[in-house]
Amino acid sequence: MNEEYDVIVLGTGLTECILSGIMSVNGKKVLHMDRNPYYGGESASITPLEDLYKRFNIPGAPPASMGRGRDWNVDLIPKFLMANGLMGLFEKRRFRKFLVYVANFDENDPRTFEGVDPKKTAMREVYKKFDLGQDVIDFTGHALALYRTDDYLDQPCCETINRIKLYSESLARYGKSPYLYPLYGLGELPQGFARLSAIYGGTYMLNKPIEEIIVQNGKVIGVKSEGEIARCKQLICDPSYVKDRVEKVGQVIRVICILSHPIKNTSDANSCQIIIPQNQVNRKSDIYVCMISSAHNVAAQGKYIAIASTTVETKEPEKEIRPALELLEPIEQKFVSISDLLVPKDLGTDSQIFISRTYDATTHFETTCDDIKDIYKRMTGSEFDFEEMKRKKNDIYGED
Repeated sequence: MNEEYDVIVLGTGLTECILSGIMSVNGKKVLHMDRNPYYGGESASITPLEDLYKRFNIPGAPPASMGRGRDWNVDLIPKFLMANGLMGLFEKRRFRKFLVYVANFDENDPRTFEGVDPKKTAMREVYKKFDLGQDVIDFTGHALALYRTDDYLDQPCCETINRIKLYSESLARYGKSPYLYPLYGLGELPQGFARLSAIYGGTYMLNKPIEEIIVQNGKVIGVKSEGEIARCKQLICDPSYVKDRVEKVGQVIRVICILSHPIKNTSDANSCQIIIPQNQVNRKSDIYVCMISSAHNVAAQGKYIAIASTTVETKEPEKEIRPALELLEPIEQKFVSISDLLVPKDLGTDSQIFISRTYDATTHFETTCDDIKDIYKRMTGSEFDFEEMKRKKNDIYGED
């Protein structure tokens, strides 16, 4: 291990694994280590089910009705990769006109603007133009555009329209949902990017204790593990490795629920995402629910896993999450966790230590992707070029 690397990565959460893969593809010499013997870090998939009971200190073993423990792969922080009710007949017509407008919108073609200036007109005015009601506005802003607050309403509408356009195009591609979810749970994703890194020469070491991050004159120079020092020019890590360099900005409550039934009023769907907009429950933060099932090889036959999450706003977080849990009743077993939201204290440009954010309450990857792109830009000084990454991947795997 006494070598010099361009980048050392600590932690195998999805953010760290994606950045490890990207840096390896870009020709960097990468060493990737984790103190844990498994991939995923904070966002690991837990199997068998007995391990989930132990992790949450639930006494006893899972009942026989839950099937074989090894049939379960339960994500601690589930997120979908990038939908009835709310509207009456006339509202649906107005909303359809709005969606047609969004589908035709091209920020480079003024003929598609229909009197809207995408750089100046607030999104609130666009909703007004199509006479959309408050319930539909809540649904559109939070479930389609995936905003977590209503601040966007008074911002120029271009970004919001493009977000809704992305949702619509993703939905059109797969028919029933704009989201993807990997079989056997999200734990497969970090391993996938680990394999990508390895193909390009990256070195992985699991179950590796990290004794010290060595900083000299304010800049990282290496990592000490089991008496050996690996030197590096840059370091990527999750907050758990540098507790003195992060600060707490809030908390998230997550409740993992095992069900023997699909969620009511979802047409017996074997997977779904529900977003309860903040306005609907008199909160500052949305409440998120995602459900997956045996169809995704994450649960025993006939069983469902639903996870509810939200940003904590009071001293009674379990009461805050109750509107989501009421949608899931009856619940066979639940596992409750409250975790801190941690963010880096600085950008890392001086120390060259680049720290990811802990995962927020959302059940989609938009904020995680933003964090990855932000870290990449701070490390390299340039924007992440997805097309270039895709071209390099095709050089190895061939065209899709």
